[in-house]
Amino acid sequence: MTIKEVARLAGVSSAAVSRYLNGGPLSKEKKERISRAIDETGYRPNLMAKTMRTGKVKVVGIIVPRIFSESVNQIMDGIVEELRERDYMTLLGYSDSKKDRELQYLSIMQSNRVAGIILMATTLSEIKRQTLESCSVPLVITGQELEGLPCVFHDDRGAVRELTARMIEKGRKRIVYIGVTEEDRAAGLERRIGVQEALRAAGLDAEGLPCETADFNAQSGYEAMCRLLDRCPEPDGVICATDIIAHGAMKALKERGMKIPEDVSIAGVGDNWADMISVPTLTTARLHQRRCGAEAARILLSMIEGEEPGEQKTDTSDRKVRLGYGIIERESL
Repeated sequence: MTIKEVARLAGVSSAAVSRYLNGGPLSKEKKERISRAIDETGYRPNLMAKTMRTGKVKVVGIIVPRIFSESVNQIMDGIVEELRERDYMTLLGYSDSKKDRELQYLSIMQSNRVAGIILMATTLSEIKRQTLESCSVPLVITGQELEGLPCVFHDDRGAVRELTARMIEKGRKRIVYIGVTEEDRAAGLERRIGVQEALRAAGLDAEGLPCETADFNAQSGYEAMCRLLDRCPEPDGVICATDIIAHGAMKALKERGMKIPEDVSIAGVGDNWADMISVPTLTTARLHQRRCGAEAARILLSMIEGEEPGEQKTDTSDRKVRLGYGIIERESL
């Protein structure tokens, strides 16, 4: 079965079938006729032949720092949903937040001629920046704002600033903070600054904010909260950089005999399923992760398709999308 035979059955041109298969513009009527013809014939495009002809494969590489993460899963869902519409497959690279592994995946994916790459970035070194800027295929960053590269990121500072302000409005003044490594500018540095800006705006001591650093898991959040309680035995508010860290912190607070929210308020960032079943349920800042993935995929596809022969090229090197957030106030505040 060939494109010509599908076109003959559908009563359209071969070019129309080709546009249909590549996600090009077509009338609704032609799309329906071609779709019926493909269903009837069981036609499948010869991807190998297309690769030999164009030098490209319809595969997008996705590099992620963690796999046991609800936020990563949501971003992946958004990416895959958009790519599926254009008949792209995905190749996953798991870096475990290791810089050298990210660089290895970037190199391997380019060598294997993927159509483009989406990198869920955490940290940025000078060598990584140079590698990203010299990437030979279209590249989009998620989760971090990087100059000179297309990226989709969140208003991390604004989200945590509003969370902290709401906690202060509840009368909390002895607020402590559990963050993550500030090499991760978005989840680390920006979220800590957000807490301090809210404290400063309320006339509280921002520079003396008691802080501890945790990894992205509940056990580390528990241990960080224990260290904070040893230094500051009577906090009345706890802001955590992530929800999973907050769940660990809640366990430590309860073990020290503190009631939530009667004695101490607590909040995190992320809005995952566990927030709704914890006791008490957790107040959080919801980041639009699925939309983040979808936006990144749309930008990448526009870059890829802009390089196809006959298509108008679009400069997306400075394309930035900053997403908003929502505050989900539950029982822990």
